[in-house]
Amino acid sequence: MSEQDSNGRKPILLYFVLLAVFGAGLWFILNSGSKLKRDDISSPPSIQAQSNEQDPAAPAQPAPSTRGLGSVLIENARGSLSVLLLQIIVIIFAARVFGRLFLKINQPPVMGEMFAGIVLGPSVLGAISPGTVAFLFPDSSMGTLRLLSQIGVILFMFVVGLELNAGHVRDKAHAAIMVSHGSIIIPFFLGAALSLVIYLPLASPSTTFNAFALFMGIAMSITAFPVLARIIEERGMTQSYLGSTALACAAVDDVTAWCILAVVIAIVQANGLLSSVFTIGLVLLFIGSMLFVVKPRLGRLLRQDGENEWRSAGIVAGVFAFVLASAWFTEIIGIHALFGAFFAGVIMPTASGFRSFLKEKLETFSSSALLPLFFAFTGLRTQINLLNDMNSWLLCAAIIGVAVVGKLGGSMLMARSTGMNWHDSFSIGILMNTRGLMELVVLNIGYDLGILPARIFAIMVLMALATTSMAGPLLSWIKLKEARVLQAASAS
Repeated sequence: MSEQDSNGRKPILLYFVLLAVFGAGLWFILNSGSKLKRDDISSPPSIQAQSNEQDPAAPAQPAPSTRGLGSVLIENARGSLSVLLLQIIVIIFAARVFGRLFLKINQPPVMGEMFAGIVLGPSVLGAISPGTVAFLFPDSSMGTLRLLSQIGVILFMFVVGLELNAGHVRDKAHAAIMVSHGSIIIPFFLGAALSLVIYLPLASPSTTFNAFALFMGIAMSITAFPVLARIIEERGMTQSYLGSTALACAAVDDVTAWCILAVVIAIVQANGLLSSVFTIGLVLLFIGSMLFVVKPRLGRLLRQDGENEWRSAGIVAGVFAFVLASAWFTEIIGIHALFGAFFAGVIMPTASGFRSFLKEKLETFSSSALLPLFFAFTGLRTQINLLNDMNSWLLCAAIIGVAVVGKLGGSMLMARSTGMNWHDSFSIGILMNTRGLMELVVLNIGYDLGILPARIFAIMVLMALATTSMAGPLLSWIKLKEARVLQAASAS
């Protein structure tokens, strides 16, 4: 045996000696301790004994030690944490599968994730196997799932605010303001007018007409800026005139629509005119403070610290706390936490790639892990089976038609009035008509406030899916038509 092999065996031998000594010593301690008696302290009653003392009529239950292994595993599997972990696993898996499927049919992956939420709810899985839905999503777990999904949406809205590029708006200010405000005013008016017809048959008895009409108006006016930006990026339109104009219009639309939503929520939740004015005043104070006090200070702080400083974990934690603080403030003043998170993203400094750094840190986790929880929670609320007759489906088709006419038509006409040709104007209208996740966020706010009952909520979710899914095919059709026109012109 070589000296090297001998030296290699010594640590192994020492290791086993150590284990043997430890095992023997521990056995001796436990064996000796089991013989100790404490006569001065009585043994505490068992949990079962305490239960029987509180309820003498309760049937006797077997002691924990007599339960079978299967019973123990089942009980552990139905614990709150186990149920939540299983829900997250199922939801993320379904979101990834449907996201890939929709990508193959030239739809944004977010459409597949939204559809996955519907499939996991009572409309599809619940109709096929109600027991599976009850097992995966028991009523007792919905509160936790809702809160966790709200954290995901708060982070998502912060990222949406980060994605807003003021440069796009400055370069295309005239067209952006005209088109975006036209794409809000026209569908808002049509949505409010539609409320005259659907208020009595669809609204809940506790909802006033003003609250219902205002919320229907804002729900018709939303554009999904993130979905629009991804469609433009995937089609290589980011640097084109059409793409940059659409981004500018969507940016102005997002800020305007969320400010209007904040005012609408303030009006709906306020108790009387004085309370409404007070809440709106707090909203304006919040916006002013963020723009003229917090934003300049953040910019100076970023310039003082080098890039290595603001890339530290401490800065990320500080920004995260700031986002939550902004969301908390807007929640307590009577509007929604999402507005505060969105505005926190809007005022983040743009220098030195700071926004890109924050987006990289937060977007992946929030989009892939937490947002699917929101889709699933929305799907569990969506009961398409409530549309159980022809009149309901005709009403759904009519609402989708009004949404398309108001948003697509309004945006197209306003774009045409700024001097764009009809093809570009129509493309702008198609892009502005994408509602996507932003619409689901607004609809869930209306549902939580009690403004949108289950039936109209389901119809509006279908409207969001329909208007978003039509963007890709319509843009491809426009592109094909333009190619044929150019080919015909070159041939002649």
